[in-house]
Order: sequence, then structure tokens, then C-alpha cells
Amino acid sequence: MKKNTNLRSLAAQAVEQVVEKGQSLSNVLPALQQKVGEKDRALLQELCFGVLRTLSQLEWLINKLMERPMTGKQRTVHYLIMVGLYQLLHTRIPAHAALAETVEGAVAIKRPQLKGLINGVLRQFQRNQETLQAEFASTELRFLHPSWLVKRIKSAYPQQWEAILEANNQRPPMWLRVNRNHHSRDEWMALSEEAGITGFSHPEYPDAVRLETPVSVQALPGFNEGWVTVQDASAQGCMNFLRPENGEKILDLCAAPGGKTTHILEVAPEANVMAVDVDKQRLTRVYENLKRLGMKAQVKQGDGRFPSQWCGEQQFDRILLDAPCSATGVIRRHPDIKWLRRDRDIAELAQLQAEILDATWSHLKTGGTLVYATCSILPEENSEQIAAFLKRTPDASLTETGDAEHPGRQNLPAAEEGDGFFYAKLIKQ
Repeated sequence: MKKNTNLRSLAAQAVEQVVEKGQSLSNVLPALQQKVGEKDRALLQELCFGVLRTLSQLEWLINKLMERPMTGKQRTVHYLIMVGLYQLLHTRIPAHAALAETVEGAVAIKRPQLKGLINGVLRQFQRNQETLQAEFASTELRFLHPSWLVKRIKSAYPQQWEAILEANNQRPPMWLRVNRNHHSRDEWMALSEEAGITGFSHPEYPDAVRLETPVSVQALPGFNEGWVTVQDASAQGCMNFLRPENGEKILDLCAAPGGKTTHILEVAPEANVMAVDVDKQRLTRVYENLKRLGMKAQVKQGDGRFPSQWCGEQQFDRILLDAPCSATGVIRRHPDIKWLRRDRDIAELAQLQAEILDATWSHLKTGGTLVYATCSILPEENSEQIAAFLKRTPDASLTETGDAEHPGRQNLPAAEEGDGFFYAKLIKQ
């Protein structure tokens, strides 16, 4: 590890990769975390997530504090100033330390001549902080979401839109799934209490535990032995509708990183599971999850629109289609989604979902169950998608999840609840 690595400069580089190059933070961050010591990784993550969560506020402040924006090769300095502002506004890092470390970041990115500028902008913010914050609170940007997304959420949820945006801007709770093949949920929670970790059970999802305070996975009793897995409560809700059984042929489509594949095998250890995903790189995570939990599934790379290419004429008893989506239900876990998605993506995603649904349906046995799920909260990808599918598919009927008027069930993100998530349970007649 290099001794002169400056954490703030790494955070600035990560945010720049996301905003300017359209990279996802989960792709960019791991390599940068390798450059700092173990104890600094959580802070680097907090700075990156925090800046992206509050990006529109930080942009607005920089426009107020600087006469002209940093461009070209100086652009990283723009993001370094953001990292400084975020610390002063939203963390408990003492102001003098935040300032000193951020200014030093200019040396790490080979812009030492701009140390005075960074220091000046941050000190000017400190002097005018109250006035600036009051002014920002009266702007449309205060929701910390791009305007196209605010508009869509407002239109879909006229009563709840502000609560949804507010939930998206919070730090997410840590949810776990207890492996019922090792312990009941209550047994595992007793073990975690002994280890000083307090959890709360979910009233509806039988394996789900929310931790009072997030901890490192290595602190969780039996994590390496496969007793417990990190998975959001709403994602666990899929099993309430899929209800896999031993001996059945089950397809988990768009399976990476494998959380639902392994959940199927915890509920039905003797099921014959095929896990398919289009992304070869993400399939390595499916293998890792299966290995940690000591499970076996048939893992394949394949495109959901062309199932005959990877399963021939096979028919399945149950299919879980966790469709590619806008991920607007998991913004609190991935704040970069707000800045990576575009308004036009929604129609393209809805088209892709429809194609996968139609192609997959022909591989479901008569009497079989297909659960369509997304981590989106937008009707175009969810209730409207299923309503259109039911119209054009005479042998499909909806069960347990809504009615013809409002097909499916929509979970919205909330502080002590799961993420935004949609389910529709379909039976082939």
C-alpha cells in the first residue's frame, strides 16, 4: 500500500468516473479501496456514496462559490471541492481535518498549484454556510434527484412522492437472510444477540432480519459457514410468491449476483435450479455465493430474449424473472443510479422486459408459476408491463398479486422496510 495515498483525492476520482464517464460506482470503488488501508475503506465508501447522494446540492454550491467551473484536466479538482463540501455539510469529521486533508488532495492528483483555490472556496463556504443552505432549501434541487425522475415519481405517486424521494436519500438499513437449513431465524438472532448484534425480524418475510446498526459481514455469526446472507427484505419477498418445492425444475433468470438462486435452494434444497444471466463477469458472483453456501446449480450465460439458445426446448415448473430494470427502487443503496439513468432509458427497458417475458413464457409448463420481479418503482416497468402482458397472453392469469385493474404488488422504500420492489405472480392455464 502506498503511504501517500490521499483518501479525498481517491473519492474525487471515483465520483468523476461515475458522473463524467458513466461508470457505476460498484465497478469503480473496489479497485480504489485496495489503495487504502483496511480501516480507511469504510470512510472512502462513505465519501463516494455521500457525494453522489447529495450531488445536486454540491453542484449548486460550487456554482455559487466559484466564478467559473473547472474544466479539462482541472476537472478532478471540481470533484475534490465537492468531497470537501460534503464533509463540512454532512459528516462529523472536524472541519479543520476535512479542510487540511481535502487541500492536500490537490498534491495527490498533481495539482499542487490549486491548493490555495480549494482552501479559499471551502473557507468561503464556511463563512456563508447558513445563508447558502437556506437559499438551497428553497430550490427545486432540494430533492437531490434529477428533474425527470422527480416528475415521473410525482406522476406515479401523487400522495407519496416526497416520502419516496426522502427515503431514497437515506442510508439504507442492513437486511440479512437466515439460512433455514442451519438455524431458524429466532435461533440465529439469539446467536447474534450473544455477539452484541441486535436485529429485528420482518413480519412478512420469514427469513429476514434487519440489523439495528450495520456491521461487517465477518462480524456475523456463521457468515463464512453459510448461516446468513446479506440480502434486502424486499428481494427475499420473491420466495413468498415463487414457493419452490423439492424435485422441481426451476429457472432463475437474470440471476446474478445469485442472492435469489441461493434463496431458492435454501427453501427447496432438492430443486433442480438453472441460474442464467447475460453478464459473464457478474456470473462469477453467482459461483462465489453458491460456493460459500455449499450449494449446486446449473449456471449459464445467456440472453433472456433467446432462451432456446441456452435451454433448448426445456420446460420449467417455476420461473423467477428478476427483469433488468431502472433500479429506481434501490437508489438508497446505489445513489449513482440517479445520475446514470436517463429519461429515455425507461421505454427501452420496458421494451426489453416485454421481450424477455414473452420469450420465457413459452418455457413454462402448463400449471407452472412465473414470478416477474423488478427493483423499480415505475409503473411502465411494473403494473403497466404486466397489464399489457395479460392482454396479449390468453393462457396467463394473475394470482395473489393485485387484480386486472392494478396488477402486481408494489413495495416502496421506507426507513425500516425493504427497498422499492415489484412482484407479479402469473400462472399458466
